[in-house]
Amino acid sequence: MIKKGIRRQIVLHYFLVVFIALLLVEVIFLIAIRTYYYDTVYNHVSNHIRLSNEFYQPFRVTSSDNVNQLSEMVRHFYLYNTELQILNTSGQVLTTSAGFDLEQTIKTSDVTQALAGDTSRWVGKQPGTGQIVMAVSQTIQSGFDQTYILRYVTSLDLINDRLLKLTLFAVSIGAAVLAIVLAFSIGLANSIVKPINNITTVSTQMAKGKFNVRIKGDYKYELGELSSTLNYMAQEIVRSNQVKDDFISSISHELRTPLTSIKGWSETLDSGGYDPEETKIGMQIIAKETDRLIGLVEELLDFSKLQQNEMKLVKGIVNLRELLQEIILNLWAKAEKKGVTIKLESEEKPIIYGDVNRLKQVFLNIVDNAVKFSHENGVINLYFTMEEKYVTVTVRDYGIGISEEHLRRVKDRFFQVNPLNGGTGLGLAITQQLVELHGGTMEMESELGHGTSVIVKLPLPEGKIPVAGGLENAEEGMPGPTV
Repeated sequence: MIKKGIRRQIVLHYFLVVFIALLLVEVIFLIAIRTYYYDTVYNHVSNHIRLSNEFYQPFRVTSSDNVNQLSEMVRHFYLYNTELQILNTSGQVLTTSAGFDLEQTIKTSDVTQALAGDTSRWVGKQPGTGQIVMAVSQTIQSGFDQTYILRYVTSLDLINDRLLKLTLFAVSIGAAVLAIVLAFSIGLANSIVKPINNITTVSTQMAKGKFNVRIKGDYKYELGELSSTLNYMAQEIVRSNQVKDDFISSISHELRTPLTSIKGWSETLDSGGYDPEETKIGMQIIAKETDRLIGLVEELLDFSKLQQNEMKLVKGIVNLRELLQEIILNLWAKAEKKGVTIKLESEEKPIIYGDVNRLKQVFLNIVDNAVKFSHENGVINLYFTMEEKYVTVTVRDYGIGISEEHLRRVKDRFFQVNPLNGGTGLGLAITQQLVELHGGTMEMESELGHGTSVIVKLPLPEGKIPVAGGLENAEEGMPGPTV
């Protein structure tokens, strides 16, 4: 007995489909065979009547002696293995080839239809014997315009026996086919159910937090895709947990360092007895570490907003050249300490429609990274490339570069090439999402030891741009995409 479940449903449905198909085929086959046999008998008798009548009419007895005439008809129309009955138009049996039961009157359908001019047949039980017979009747004209009914009665026992044997044979074949189908459907169901059970078992363990388990087995088609998806999901969860743990460790370290510094200087200043210069240095360190903490918290808040799709852009006209010039000024002091020179080489003045503060955050992060990873006395080049619908901003440094392995993951959340450099590992992830919110893309090209290029592609405005006080046409109010 197959337990309830998919296996039972598959076997039951497959079995029912084949069973119904076989039943229909066998019923149609047996009906066709029965019709063929019965029609063959009917056609044989009908043809005999026609041929015998053609031979009989030119030589029929014209005497009024009815007894001789009936005997002559029986002799001419007799057919082997049948009983010939000659009836009058009232259905009364006048004579038979068997020679008995002459008093009976026959009113079966074949007799009635024969009187109407048709050659007809009737299949039923023979009165008295209960034997299944076929009766074929037709009227003929004899001497003195007398009308008789020739009724041939033949037993169908032999045909029915053959039909019964064919039926049993067909049923046996059907049963054999069903047995094969049942075995095949069980095998088919097992090939589906066993992998599903395996996947379910492993999924249950995953649901309980055991993400180190994997679905084994080379499954095909949808089951193979499902297995691969679940294995990939578990792998991603493991990786995500590892990233989360690394992030917690990293951010804890990042928060502890400035807090320790702030606490230490606060206690030092609180103890008193220091000269004004030393007090000033302590206050500057406290202010610097506080700014660092604010930056970390803001970065985390931005990341949280982006993850929850709550980041709202306040868009307006942005002059990219002016924006980059402002960023160069902001980072000038930091670059000056390393002797790094930042050059804006293009003369174009691209105008885009975006959030100036978020775009400033994007390029501040990119250029700051370029400064951070440049060699002493290095150079950073900034330039624009104008296209029909886009402006590309490239920030190129010639610093330490990034390996190919790290380049693939450098934009992932919480990823840090060197955790000792500090930070949350969210800067580039946030930058990329901000660029995408502006409808742009960000790509990175780098070679270890030869520097890095960050390529930001932003869409140029089309038609009129909404500005304070009305609309401004990008083509008329501004000279194309540049000013």
